[in-house]
Amino acid sequence: MRELVVLGTASQVPTRTRNHNGYFLRWDGEGLLFDPGEGTQRQMIHAGVAATHITRICLTHVHGDHCYGLPGVLSRMALDGVAHPVHLHYPVSGDQVVQALVAVSSPGIDLRLHPHSGSGPVADCLEIRPLRHRIETYGYLLTEADGRTFLPDRLRAAGIEGPDVGRLQRQGSLGAVALEDVSIPRPGQRFAFIMDTAPCTGAEELAVGTDLLVTEATFSDDDGGLAQQYRHLTAGQAGELAASGKARTLVLTHFSARYGDDVSLLAEQARARAPGTTVIAASDLERIAVPRRRQPVREATGQDYGDKVKP
Repeated sequence: MRELVVLGTASQVPTRTRNHNGYFLRWDGEGLLFDPGEGTQRQMIHAGVAATHITRICLTHVHGDHCYGLPGVLSRMALDGVAHPVHLHYPVSGDQVVQALVAVSSPGIDLRLHPHSGSGPVADCLEIRPLRHRIETYGYLLTEADGRTFLPDRLRAAGIEGPDVGRLQRQGSLGAVALEDVSIPRPGQRFAFIMDTAPCTGAEELAVGTDLLVTEATFSDDDGGLAQQYRHLTAGQAGELAASGKARTLVLTHFSARYGDDVSLLAEQARARAPGTTVIAASDLERIAVPRRRQPVREATGQDYGDKVKP
């Protein structure tokens, strides 16, 4: 199961309908909590997200609206008796803040700290890229390993069926038949999480080929001067980011309180810059599924398998 549970969508100032940041990603057997701002523990209750489901916590940076909910979340995990290791990723320059937040949490969980810097992998299938904010900030990229999609007609022609299909997949060949003879490459799915930043190379790299791209849209295009001053993205810039990376679905969040409950203008500005992308202006407690995987085109015959999807 792969889905994003939006726990909060406000930026620095929460509103009556928008909590501070918080995003929980279910990704097969992993549960990744991104940027738990103040009130995240309560939002998890409303959203039906159990503390026991969290395996990793990822902080983009240590501004309060992105990390002040950490002590409550960790305390709840201790209370619920979480037995598995919990990995906490954060910028190395934020170590003093993180240590203080962890110190006021209840002990009793196997919390493993992973301060990072630079660019590259920080865990299996999880990478970071530096962003451009007022303090050290990173975006995250979660990738699925590339695989292969079997072609039923070629399997039939080769006389391979039933358990032999699994054996072929595991071994790479079966008799004279190679895996490549009866399948085509299938790109793995990609999820990117980009918070407080001005336009930068790191954000562009994270967005490339994403199935689900979550990014801030703190300001409207009309307030571009404020965005530049505080190193944030406008909604239009978020749309441009999605378009440049050919993202399939763009989730806008981290809205300034100046726009109130109605952020339809921001969604429209993003859509205008990303006509080929599905754009969602997130609401608190919303659930957004990772788009179903599209199959690649079968180049050998020109036949398009794009309508055949797997979860």
